[in-house]
Order: sequence, then structure tokens, then C-alpha cells
Amino acid sequence: MSIPQRHLGPDRLEVGAIGYGAMSFAAPYGQGEFDADAAARAILDHASRLGVTMLDTADGYGPSEEVLGRALVGRRDDFVVATKFGIVSAPFGGAEARIDGTPAYARERLERSLTRLGTDHVDLFYLHRVDPDVPIEETIGGMADLVAEGKARHLGLSEAAPDTIRRAAAEHPITALQTEWSLWERGIEQEILPLTRELGISVVPYSPLGRGVLTGAVTAREDLAENDHRRHMPRYAEGAFERNVTTVDVLRAIGTELDATPGQVALAWLLSRAEDVVPIPGTRRVEFFEENSTAANLVLTDDHLAALDKITVEGARERHTAVGARNWFDGVTPPR
Repeated sequence: MSIPQRHLGPDRLEVGAIGYGAMSFAAPYGQGEFDADAAARAILDHASRLGVTMLDTADGYGPSEEVLGRALVGRRDDFVVATKFGIVSAPFGGAEARIDGTPAYARERLERSLTRLGTDHVDLFYLHRVDPDVPIEETIGGMADLVAEGKARHLGLSEAAPDTIRRAAAEHPITALQTEWSLWERGIEQEILPLTRELGISVVPYSPLGRGVLTGAVTAREDLAENDHRRHMPRYAEGAFERNVTTVDVLRAIGTELDATPGQVALAWLLSRAEDVVPIPGTRRVEFFEENSTAANLVLTDDHLAALDKITVEGARERHTAVGARNWFDGVTPPR
């Protein structure tokens, strides 16, 4: 069964109601060896059948762009390809967060991404994080030049503060804001979500399954590999995790009523928020890809939604926010 289609941004870019987050090819949770090319081909085969059209990657996701590029050979026009630039180094493992939003860097990274993806354009080009030293107007102006040259079709932001979003949209139409949003992370709902509604910017939630926990597959911290970076996040810390994971019981109960999995319930909740919300869950396994995608056809009742809205969790989003990683969330820029 094909999934419904949705439209992103003021130009109404058409995509499947659920997209695919290809960070999985970068082994973010300490996964072992696997055949990335075979997994990508299988996932894209199923995506074509199901109507999942948006593929989301980034220049910083290890081999992800190259893997997708090989899988896209002969079927590039079947998909909406999104990639991101701006992260020079991420604040993990003691590294300093470094972000480059200069127009020259945008051009350099997009050219590299096009080569890796084996295409002459991307459909959606995001600023992955906002450079604290470059006015957003300069960054967006440089990205807009790439649109004018046909190398990108639409522009997006990721993890930007409200003022940054507004200033960016005044410079060039912004199709989508990518940010973390799930039943475990609802921080955008106070200020950012109303602003995107006002400006006609769609929201593309990453980590829509609470970094995997909302699927019900992780029931104890011992289920996480020793090199899994979730172990260092406050919501997965010893004590907090045991309390937080009980929230999955609500999803299981609703899933039992609807013959659905907890993860499908979590995705259906996000889809219920607005008609242009398009989550991008990631996985390497075809069976989980199909499970995630078909959540787009799940309908929750008002009682289900009310029960899900009551879910709360303990702990901040990520530990590195407490040690001053610059602009990692809700990024701001200097005035022009």
C-alpha cells in the first residue's frame, strides 16, 4: 500500500509523508559491519514501491552520500534528495563543535556532495548547523546563488533559533526546518513551531523515534553497545532511562488496539501535528523501513492523541549542551 504524499514549504515540494534518514550508514549507534550498498539498494527498492520519496543525508554522515549515490543510479528522478553542510566537527568524544556557514564553504561542500551523490543537483540543501560567526543573511545568500545556478532546488535550515529562521526566510524562501522532534523531545512546540506555521516553513523531524527507544526495541541500558553514544545522553543515563523507558508502555497499549507497533504509533503522532510534517526515521533493515513507512497510514483517535500528549521525560536533550557547544541547538548568528 502506497503512503500519502505531503507538500513542503511555500513552493509545495511534494514528498512521501514519511522520508528516510540515511545517517544510519554512518553507524551512529555503534553498529557493527554490514553491506551498506546492499542495504541501500533494498531500501530504495521498497521506497519506490511504498511512495517514500525523500532521502535525507549530509556531507558529515560518513559514507552515506556515496552509498546513496550508488543506489540511485538509474532512478535519481524517482526521489527527492536532501543533503546538508556546515558541520566541520561535531561535539562528540571531547571534540570541539566547529561550524562553517560561509558562502565559499557552502559551494565547496555542495560540489563535493553532488559528486558523491552522482547527480547534478539536490532537491533540498540544508544548513546543518548555524555558524555563530557569520550573519545568516550571508550564508543564505550564498546558498541562494547555488539555487540560481540549478545546483540546489530548495533551501532548508537545521537547529536554528526563531530570529535566525525569520532572518533567513526574509533573504530567500525556506522550504523546511529540520530539527529533533518526537514524543521524547518537544522543545520546538513553544516558539519555533508557531513561527514555522506563520512563515509557511515545513518541519522535518529527525530522531522521530526517540533515537530508537520509542520502537520498544531498547528496554534497558544494557541493550546499548558500549560505544553507543546514547549512553552519554542525559535521557539515557542510569536512573533516568529506567524511568523514561516506561513511557513506551503507552505506545504499546495503543499499538495493541490498532495492530501497530510502538514506533508506528510514535510516527503517527508526529504526522498528526500538521499536514506538512515529514519525519525521517532511519534504519538499515528493510523490515523496519517498511514498518516505519506504513505508519503514514495509521489513524489515531482523539483519545489516543490525548494519552500520548501526556508523555513526559526526564533529562536534557544531549549532554554537550551543558558544556557550551556553540550553536548546536537553536543556533543564532551576528547581525548583518
